Amino acid sequence: MTIDIHDILKQSRDAVPFSRQQIIDMLALSPSSPEAYLIMAEAARISRELTGDRAEIHAQFALNLAPCPKNCAYCSFAAMNKVFPKPMKLTVEQAVEHATLLEEQGANAVYMMVTANYSFDEFCEVTTEVRRHLRPETVLIGNLGDQTSDTAPRLRDAGLDGVYHALRLREGIDTGIDPELRKQSIRAFQDAGLVVGTCVEPVGPEHTNDELADMILFTASINPAFSGAARRITIPGTAIAKRGMISELRMAHIVAVARLAMPRSVIGNCTHEPYSLGAAAGANLFWAELGANPRDIRENTEEGRGFTVAKCHDLFRDADCGVLDGPSAFFRNN
Repeated sequence: MTIDIHDILKQSRDAVPFSRQQIIDMLALSPSSPEAYLIMAEAARISRELTGDRAEIHAQFALNLAPCPKNCAYCSFAAMNKVFPKPMKLTVEQAVEHATLLEEQGANAVYMMVTANYSFDEFCEVTTEVRRHLRPETVLIGNLGDQTSDTAPRLRDAGLDGVYHALRLREGIDTGIDPELRKQSIRAFQDAGLVVGTCVEPVGPEHTNDELADMILFTASINPAFSGAARRITIPGTAIAKRGMISELRMAHIVAVARLAMPRSVIGNCTHEPYSLGAAAGANLFWAELGANPRDIRENTEEGRGFTVAKCHDLFRDADCGVLDGPSAFFRNN
């Protein structure tokens, strides 16, 4: 493989779209190569330019914790992984407390996450109550299962501004979900007026550069509030754990390539879990987390893998990145 990094950088600065093969070639670079570092620097330049050097910190909490029948192999909620055999869920009052706490801590957007088997009607009821207690300008996002053209508008009516929804790598192989349902849901959300954020995830060592390029191009095609990339976090004792986990440097490399491959209309470029190297490579969105977390074996991730809003802020500061003060521009601008 031959790549002229100067041609790549010029094409990026001219905002000319990259071909699938060019994306594959960029992904095929060694993460520790000078060329990869130049791509990371270019990605950081784009992210700072598009946001006025104002990265964002979004914060998510889980409304429930239960064995999920969709059995995503990498998820601690999967029924087959037997990490959390006992169901639990927040009361409406607890949900309001979690949301208002994250709002007070300065999160640019508040996310509510549920497993695929959480009652849709109940989710709408809780959303309405949470929305009522938040400031009008606070961005409220849902992270829930697949929906249809009939159900998606109810989420908007209940008070959501948008949703996080991803077509995951090897969907339907490592998960019990039809990939076409994910695509149909994204269209339903957008048709209902909900802004969609997405990501190339969860990236593991087994995923090929071709797979990654195809998923990057898919995320670009839906014109999301943000795209980006996130690595798979190993859940001890699961069958998929033997596949291992990519390094933070490789993750930063993928995040940077994703940024170069996105149209400039997509101003957000996420990564997870938060790390300063990712920010230095063009990531301008981190998540803080409260309560249950599908990458953790602790019921309260703030006692385990979860990051606080303040910790995310520190990581951006360590990468010399500014942070937005106020409601998310990613969702408002999309």
